[in-house]
Amino acid sequence: MRHRWLPALLAAALLGVPTPVAAAPEPSSPAGADPGITWAVQPSDASGPTGRSYFVYDAAPGQRIDDQIAVRNLGRTPLTLHLYGTDAFTTDDGSFGLLPASQPPTGVGTWATIGEDRVVVPPGRHVVVPFHLVVPADASPGDHAGGLIASVATVGTTADGQRVNVDRRVAARVYLRVAGPLTPALQIETLRVTSHVPLNPLDRGTVEVRYRLRNTGNVRIAGTGSVAVSGPFRWELARTGTVDVPELLPGGVTEVTERITGLPAAGRLDIAVHVTPSTMDVPLSTVTRTHGVWAVPWVLLVLGLLAAALAVGAIRRRRPGTTRPAAPATTDGPVAATATPAGRAG
Repeated sequence: MRHRWLPALLAAALLGVPTPVAAAPEPSSPAGADPGITWAVQPSDASGPTGRSYFVYDAAPGQRIDDQIAVRNLGRTPLTLHLYGTDAFTTDDGSFGLLPASQPPTGVGTWATIGEDRVVVPPGRHVVVPFHLVVPADASPGDHAGGLIASVATVGTTADGQRVNVDRRVAARVYLRVAGPLTPALQIETLRVTSHVPLNPLDRGTVEVRYRLRNTGNVRIAGTGSVAVSGPFRWELARTGTVDVPELLPGGVTEVTERITGLPAAGRLDIAVHVTPSTMDVPLSTVTRTHGVWAVPWVLLVLGLLAAALAVGAIRRRRPGTTRPAAPATTDGPVAATATPAGRAG
């Protein structure tokens, strides 16, 4: 049934972004070619798509996995597609990404062997292609991710009219967990805080918080995060709602930015970031990191210091002056003695 291809069409919308084969300006249109060229890929069995969204496996080191992928031509003309596997990574915004065709894989992409590397698919039909994955004997425990790609080389046009080769790709994700000890872990790697205090003392300030999360474990991990702002005496001034942390592959990094408005200039502000990671396996404890920043009402502070200086000056000018005691009077020359006559004897 046609609706079984809906997950694949969604994957095409997400992963079918054109990738220039050589370094060149980006094409002016999304495909830079015939808009009638459309296709989809999906997990399959011998009869066709099975309804699985992704290829998901649990395997032991050294194990071989056999499966099949279906490629469907949704366009109006025959389509020749190149099939290959590659590795996945976490993009800067936390999305699922695949290595460009020019970068050789070192993980899941090297484990995959596709039965045919090139297929021709008639319009409105699909082709089922077998493939297998062989997990290396020394593969590390935990989650490994990649993709099986069906690509077509087309010619696009840049904004300045130049014609460039464009590699249009659609992929089906591969998630493979290798048996062994699992160590889920999420770290708040960096935390940067900027305080914006307005000149008008009647206005409220803003704090911008940027924190970087890194998956330091060996399994896929997601979660939720929030930020709390406290003033003096741990008085909570604001708290954000929770935001979803995108799923990070092992080693994956993403950055979250929160902007908190309406804060008083309360002096020292303490910023606390709380992230609660989650996995499909075990519950994990909340991770917290704090940072302090000053939100000082500088205009009021300067006016206060100026007023204090003027007051001190005025007080000093109004204080009565102190007088020294007068020194005893002195005369030049001999001092005349004054004698009082004594009474006479009668």
